Amino acid sequence: MRNSHISLAPRLRGLDWPKNCDSPRCLCSNSGLRILRVSRQPHMPSALARSARRHHALRYLLALGPWRTVLASTLAAIVVADGLATALWLWVDGIPLWPLLTVALASALLVTPLAVWPLMRMLADLEAKRAHLDVLATRDELTGVHNRRQFLVLADREWARCRRYDTGAAVLMIDVDLFKRINDLHGHLAGDLMLREIARVAGETLRQPDLFGRFGGEEFMVFLPHADALGALDAAERIRECVAALTLEWREQVVRTTVSIGVATLDNSHDTFSALIQEADQALYAAKEAGRNCVRSLPPPPARQRGAGSPLKSR
Repeated sequence: MRNSHISLAPRLRGLDWPKNCDSPRCLCSNSGLRILRVSRQPHMPSALARSARRHHALRYLLALGPWRTVLASTLAAIVVADGLATALWLWVDGIPLWPLLTVALASALLVTPLAVWPLMRMLADLEAKRAHLDVLATRDELTGVHNRRQFLVLADREWARCRRYDTGAAVLMIDVDLFKRINDLHGHLAGDLMLREIARVAGETLRQPDLFGRFGGEEFMVFLPHADALGALDAAERIRECVAALTLEWREQVVRTTVSIGVATLDNSHDTFSALIQEADQALYAAKEAGRNCVRSLPPPPARQRGAGSPLKSR
């Protein structure tokens, strides 16, 4: 017998269900009846949904532009004024219709543009400021890539998706070698320019779904969804080569630098995204100890040989 869903509300109507319970839905099978769901969360209006709807309506008005919005508002005001004038003429006896219509239409044509145009200008300014604040909250001011907080939020979401669907992923931890020497020899402005150029050339080597952010100071981090160990090493090597070939002319001097990159690939041992970051950080330390300007990843744990069991402790 094929499983089918039926409602037991008529049979169980006399039972004392909680106040927030929905009608119980049951599964009819050969083994009998099994209650699948007897309660649900009470329906509450979502403030986030209301805010999203308001934002969508605001963006729609701004997309129309001030002239189209003023024209549409004026036409709507004319229709409303005409209807109100006609209703007043029908309700009150002795009032002439044409002067009443003339006054209503003139008021709509004069008042509506004077009220809607400043309002549209104010909404456009508010939207521009909101977009600017959104950039300041999610982007690094110096390099333009994701800041640390935004990168961790997006990368943690992608990591959870890769874990759920059992797809590959990797993290690259990038550190600029001897960056303090650049600041000491050429000044902090040269160091800032070097960080911007490193972010530019590294971002050009990445794919569209890859996440790139500044982790702090002279450290950058890359999250590579749908990437295996070899693909992550290839991406890290491309970044290392592009940065090594980068030359920066600063006050008639040529400034060069290199990067060290630690690679960590997602596997079953990474229960959290922080564990993946910690492994990439350890691989970065290995790259530093290997002489800098190189790519390193931690070796995987040795696999247990077939037939070899864990030693048993004697009681």
